[in-house]
Amino acid sequence: MKVRRIVANIDTRKIEEAKSFYHDVLGLDLLMDHGWIATYGSNEQMSVQISFASEGGSGTPTPDLSIEVDDVEAALERVKRAGFTVEYGPMNEPWGVRRFFVRDPFGKLVNILAHVQAD
Repeated sequence: MKVRRIVANIDTRKIEEAKSFYHDVLGLDLLMDHGWIATYGSNEQMSVQISFASEGGSGTPTPDLSIEVDDVEAALERVKRAGFTVEYGPMNEPWGVRRFFVRDPFGKLVNILAHVQAD
């Protein structure tokens, strides 16, 4: 048996509000919409991971989601331009990532990160 995919499910009655963050800011495509569920995603090949944490690192709260991007600064600019408030960072962390935290329209704490090259 092999795990093929892990899907994060966020409970909400305001499904249409996902578009403003997950599509408009992060650029994910609407893959499925049945009215009661909307799925955003990408056709990029991605690693399957699930993390369990007692904190978010550097004394931060544990984020609900972590989303790796190729350009943290571009993501940060899009988040700010869309009017979302950055709650932490951007910071270069000692474990080799640059990241910031933002809340999505549903109040979920999202860790947006990119791995940084060692000097």
